[in-house]
Amino acid sequence: MQDAINDFIEYLTKTKNFSSYTALAYETDIRDFLKFYEKFNGAPPFPRDLSRPDTLCFRSYLADRQKRGLAHKSTARALSSLRGFYRFLARKYGIENDAIGLISSPKVPRKLSKAIDPIDVENMHGAIRNIDANEPWIAARDWALVVLLFGCGLRISEALSLRNSDVSGQPDVLRITGKGNKERLVPVLPVVWDAITKYVRARPFGNDKNDELFRSIRGLPMTPRMAQKVVENLRHYLQLPDYVTPHALRHTFATALLAGGADLRSLQELLGHSSLSTTQLYTKVNMAEISNIYTNAHPRAHD
Repeated sequence: MQDAINDFIEYLTKTKNFSSYTALAYETDIRDFLKFYEKFNGAPPFPRDLSRPDTLCFRSYLADRQKRGLAHKSTARALSSLRGFYRFLARKYGIENDAIGLISSPKVPRKLSKAIDPIDVENMHGAIRNIDANEPWIAARDWALVVLLFGCGLRISEALSLRNSDVSGQPDVLRITGKGNKERLVPVLPVVWDAITKYVRARPFGNDKNDELFRSIRGLPMTPRMAQKVVENLRHYLQLPDYVTPHALRHTFATALLAGGADLRSLQELLGHSSLSTTQLYTKVNMAEISNIYTNAHPRAHD
């Protein structure tokens, strides 16, 4: 079974150009099902055994996830991962299972993150300096990261994949590699370059042109969890709502530009959405709210 999983992960990363984070999510979902099926079947399954699960088995698996309190969105993703795995098994090993195609995914309401209140964004700078008072270069790093996510609308993985060579010379646009290994060009505001420049000058290591831009306190590349922790610390320090996350910074960027008159197609390109329907969710945001965000918090408003 391990060989089949390894082959599938290699297919996702090398043929489908999925990121390592996405491939890991697929592997986690598959292993979760195999763990359930071992109990359901009474023995560890071999790849050929995966042709045997019927609709009762798959529905029991969905019920088991619900019993464990897992969200519908998580279960829908797990079912999608399983379908992808079964398609691969059919092509590579001739192992087919029609029952998986008869199972409907849980209904997942499409929700949009709330935009961050303007005053909370403004307060983050001072909060970072207080939190990282003993390590000024870490404070400079954290503010550069926040401004980059907020001012360019990047995903965490996209921001952390930047290398020194990408920002050398402060180009007018950044070439970002997003989901599905798709590239897009993102304009960079002067305030973003200012924060990045101050961080790079204060950084004690990681100055080779091929080094990752954002470094941990030990000099290693910064991980997504470290970036999430930066915003978590800010949220706790400023006593902000739970929706204040790195993704909310990206969301606030999008809503601000929409309020400033950006059309949906342009916004789709800037965010790297594969589907316009995802971008169209932003039109449901209260326009008065995002107009206020744009006026008071977004760097573009002060150009």
